[in-house]
Amino acid sequence: MRNFYVVLFAILINICNAYSQTLPYLKEPTFKEGEKLTYKLKYGFISAATGVLSVKKSNLQFSSKDVFHLSAFGETASAFSVFYHVRNQYDSYIDGKTYQPLLYIEDIKENNYRRKEYATFDHVNHTVKGNKGTFKSPTGQLFDLVSAYYFARNLDLSGLKSGDAFNITYFLNDEVATLKVYYIGTEKIKTSIGTLDCIKLSPEIKPGRIFKKNSKLYLWVTNDGNRIPVRAQVEILIGSVTMELVKAEGLKYELGKRVSYSK
Repeated sequence: MRNFYVVLFAILINICNAYSQTLPYLKEPTFKEGEKLTYKLKYGFISAATGVLSVKKSNLQFSSKDVFHLSAFGETASAFSVFYHVRNQYDSYIDGKTYQPLLYIEDIKENNYRRKEYATFDHVNHTVKGNKGTFKSPTGQLFDLVSAYYFARNLDLSGLKSGDAFNITYFLNDEVATLKVYYIGTEKIKTSIGTLDCIKLSPEIKPGRIFKKNSKLYLWVTNDGNRIPVRAQVEILIGSVTMELVKAEGLKYELGKRVSYSK
């Protein structure tokens, strides 16, 4: 059951370009301090959990003077907490120029299960040091769960064509893994905050205890200056799970406003 919630938060990991080891990115970030995104997770018609992503000013000192503190918090709704209670906090401190992580902190509380992770990144040697040792990245860029999402919002997507596949390397659960994502195209969808032009993606998932053999995960990201996920949907063995953006505060750009890097 714990892996179920890890996968749901992994939905927030966006996309990356695998044509080279160094992923091309925008020089100016698509987000700013004060941004706060609130999501609701639904199992069918039942509200299962809430999640909040926020960008803050770092209160920790690093060699880099330009540092963002990225925060992700998730908690099960009261109806689900009766059966399985989750209250997870993820924090990532990233370089404001390269968007790569410097420090990752994870505080997991799921029923009686507890886990704390404190990982530091060495981007010169492409390694990350966690609770169970030092891990090597197969690529020139390595992220944690949270920084991968924010980095991907800043990728240069100008060369994308429908059917292209992408990969991003990240550290999670004491291992370095790779997520593959397919670019589907652009699509306008109705959301609780309006009708928005979106980039549609399909992150790769593995069938097993949660997903069907032919399950597809779809993610819609605004095709504007902010590139924020507004919806994610996936079929599981029994029913489906949907994540919806319900509130967006402190955005860098007006929601829906196209910019030079819009598709």
